[in-house]
Amino acid sequence: MNIANDWKDYEILATGDGEKLERWGNIYLLRPDPQIIWKASKNLSKEPRLNAHYHRTKTGGGAWEKLKKMPEEWIIGYKNLRFQLKPMGFKHTGLFPEQAYNWDRMIELIKNAGRPINVLNLFAYTGGATVACASAGASVCHVDAAKNMVERAKTNASLSGLSNAPIRYIVDDCRKFIEREIRRGHKYDAIIMDPPSYGRGANGEVWNLEDNLYDFVELTTKVLSDKPLFVLINSYTTGLGATVLKNILGLNLKQFNGKIEAYELCLPTNEKGVLLPCGTSGIFIGEN
Repeated sequence: MNIANDWKDYEILATGDGEKLERWGNIYLLRPDPQIIWKASKNLSKEPRLNAHYHRTKTGGGAWEKLKKMPEEWIIGYKNLRFQLKPMGFKHTGLFPEQAYNWDRMIELIKNAGRPINVLNLFAYTGGATVACASAGASVCHVDAAKNMVERAKTNASLSGLSNAPIRYIVDDCRKFIEREIRRGHKYDAIIMDPPSYGRGANGEVWNLEDNLYDFVELTTKVLSDKPLFVLINSYTTGLGATVLKNILGLNLKQFNGKIEAYELCLPTNEKGVLLPCGTSGIFIGEN
């Protein structure tokens, strides 16, 4: 278990009854979380500072209820990084704060590599990992199928003072992009992937994490350089444990020298003895 402990602009104030009360800068949100199966000590929806509450529907999906005046978008910081937030569909804000643990880890690896590092960030969303790696001096190729998310990643890079950093933004299906990179002979020293649990491509292709992850990781090894620095996989699928990610990395990267770690990511809360599990990560770290 690893905990993202270093946030100043984000905190979980309280949890219970399937929801978490959060502070994002000076904005307070109440969002559902399937991991929170314990009872709340109070009615979280009665929090007087609450700006918005996301309500799930019984048929799936949901909607935001605005309770107090708040900006459509706002900015928070993590150390030297800056991110633009916005209440979006399916309860998202544009950032996964537990990933700060992995950002710090990758920054340290890149800074200590002693050589130029070329990073490929797949399913890259709004670019948390992209700006983290770029801030450490890496060149980054940022790939996501959603154009609006790639635009938000550009904004986050700009807010973090990385407008002129060597970041290449690609709007594309990640598998198709990898297949083209293999044909081009392009190589990367590090790969990050944050695949969805389920998705459907523009031509009806179905992505299911349990069915497709192993083959996808196997495919990405073909664009790794001879001396990879790291490969990081993130998963939010509840049934996919850390040991599964460790096995997938071990089986696909056995030709490289290095070590493999896998762990649950957690966020601290302001409640004594309560940590919030937020998915799992597996990382291969090559011998530098």
